[in-house]
Amino acid sequence: MHGIKRVVYTTEALEAKKKREQARMQEYLALNDAILTKKRNHEMTREAFDLTTKMLEINPEFYTVWNYRRNILTNALFPQTDKEGINALLSNDLALTTAALKAHPKVYGIWNHRRWCLANVPDGPGTAKDGDSNGWRQDYWNKELYLAERMLDADSRNFHAWNYRRYALENMPVSRPTMNEMDYTMQKIKSNFSNFSAWHHRSKVLPSLWESGQLQPSSSRETEFDLVRNAMYTDPNDQSVWMYHRWLVGSGDDRSLLEREIAAIQELLDAIQDEPDEGSDVKWCMESIVHYKRLLLRKHALHVDNHALTKDCLSLLEDLQKQDPARRQRYKDIGAHLIGAVPC
Repeated sequence: MHGIKRVVYTTEALEAKKKREQARMQEYLALNDAILTKKRNHEMTREAFDLTTKMLEINPEFYTVWNYRRNILTNALFPQTDKEGINALLSNDLALTTAALKAHPKVYGIWNHRRWCLANVPDGPGTAKDGDSNGWRQDYWNKELYLAERMLDADSRNFHAWNYRRYALENMPVSRPTMNEMDYTMQKIKSNFSNFSAWHHRSKVLPSLWESGQLQPSSSRETEFDLVRNAMYTDPNDQSVWMYHRWLVGSGDDRSLLEREIAAIQELLDAIQDEPDEGSDVKWCMESIVHYKRLLLRKHALHVDNHALTKDCLSLLEDLQKQDPARRQRYKDIGAHLIGAVPC
């Protein structure tokens, strides 16, 4: 690249580099053999534990070593110490996983070990509430929520961090107001409408607000429809928005809602087709109209024009085969099922 000085290695430098890499590989293989030998021999010693630390600092994706480490903690180290000692061991392991997540934010084994650590925090007072046996736990969970937020600041689509955020919220001894989560997801959605994980998190939070009475279902659902329609017009190609819309519509029991949303999507489809915008795709508009009209046919057959709806769906499915040839057979199968299901 322009402006970057090219480094030219001498033969001697290349040879030295090769020897260093070989030495590191030999050290890694020796460490691997030592750990697996101790594991096979069921060694539950501090020496074996320290070897797992060394390995996981090098390769935190080694799930077998995480399992071995947990076995040593559970069967050897925890029984040898008091609550304060267990707390210290778990704090060290959380620090180990924090360092690992910075370089490997989407490795299941690291997140799983973190959950295991939190599940094993003993009772004890912490800074959250002096004298409260939940104090340690509350301190930990507050930090976990902060960690999830920092991970999502780095990558707002990291579904591991979203899942962990929900896990932290569900397990905090002192619950956090759920309305805060609506504000948090809105912040992430406004910065990027195509953040599927943020929409998904929103779909998990809303039902709990409805059940607890913090939000009135019908009015808040209408607010969500306004939000998602705005997102549809902003980027009609974004799958995450359409999936959230389907979640809002639900199983199709409300015929007037289905008809209203079909009309709204048809309006968007017409606007795109009348004034083509470079890069705009009508696939999701068409797929959604077909999906909702099929719900009308399935749930409200006695109150709709079955043949007209089927004809509309078949026409859209033919267009979808041209728009999305990779899924041509899927659209053909849906059409064939529609033809076979039309009542005489």
